[in-house]
Amino acid sequence: MELDSLAQGVLDGDRRALARAITLVESGRADHRDQATTLLERVMGAGHEAIRLGLSGTPGVGKSTFIESFGLMLVDRGLRVAVLAVDPSSARTGGSILGDKTRMEQLARAPQAFIRPSPSQSHLGGVARRTREAVALCEAAGFDIVLIETVGVGQSETVVAELSDVFLLLLAPAGGDELQGVKRGIMEAADMILVNKADGDLKATATRTCADYAGALRLLRRRPQDPEGFPKAMTVSAIEANGLDTAWAEIEALVAWRRETSHWQTRRAEQARHWFQEELRQSLLARLQTREARRLNTRLAAQVASGALTPARAAQDMIAQIWPEIAESPRPESLDATPDTP
Repeated sequence: MELDSLAQGVLDGDRRALARAITLVESGRADHRDQATTLLERVMGAGHEAIRLGLSGTPGVGKSTFIESFGLMLVDRGLRVAVLAVDPSSARTGGSILGDKTRMEQLARAPQAFIRPSPSQSHLGGVARRTREAVALCEAAGFDIVLIETVGVGQSETVVAELSDVFLLLLAPAGGDELQGVKRGIMEAADMILVNKADGDLKATATRTCADYAGALRLLRRRPQDPEGFPKAMTVSAIEANGLDTAWAEIEALVAWRRETSHWQTRRAEQARHWFQEELRQSLLARLQTREARRLNTRLAAQVASGALTPARAAQDMIAQIWPEIAESPRPESLDATPDTP
């Protein structure tokens, strides 16, 4: 069976098979979704556990340059590195440039590296809809490091924290002061803040920016999954490859501490629950794309536009007609409260 050979190719670390498998899981076709689910079930027992690194930052901060320098350093140390880069999709045409391999030319040629650009397809949060499944495939293929590069859009780009073991935030010199650093959102989700471009004329500015953010991080409440000193801010230079080995040493220390204290396993379990709920929501939304549902949607939307129905009432009517059993049944008490977690 074709699916059997594809699964075996992924488990054998075949990069071509991995690319085909990711293409399959990213497909929106119903038959492909069934095949993708079966494929993921067949490779999930591989037993290999990679370190998942999430990387975010504003456009122009040097994410691609950093990833190439950082990835080459890891490859030189004998590690296998997979890069999943998410590119923004056009709001008009739906297309994406997907040019990350061009930006990471040296890393793309390394036999121990794998780079896969994917379109965001209007999915919010900085990652693509199926990035989580692509991460699972890269783990099954035996990669030691899976680096997830987000679109890079701003403060609310925190979904990657639900995909990664360590979340890195890349900032540019003079990117903000202490007040910017204590803003909630992406700042409090980051495990490490790396101020890039700490070279040449910008080195002194980068050092001051790093000090500002280090001071800001001390004002944030320490999280239970962090050892003493984390989260922390550091300076790096992707062009000169300065500070990358120190950053990697800090990442290794953080990973080792979380594994020893069971925070690693707890966090992965929480992420699995999160993605189950997300998959459930997306599956329910997909039910609204049937031909009958679209016709009902068009009719109710016209009534909302004319003022005959309020948006809330129209939504209730649509749910009542598509899922009458949900609309008629009483709300379970368990849904009104946050479930207990072990």
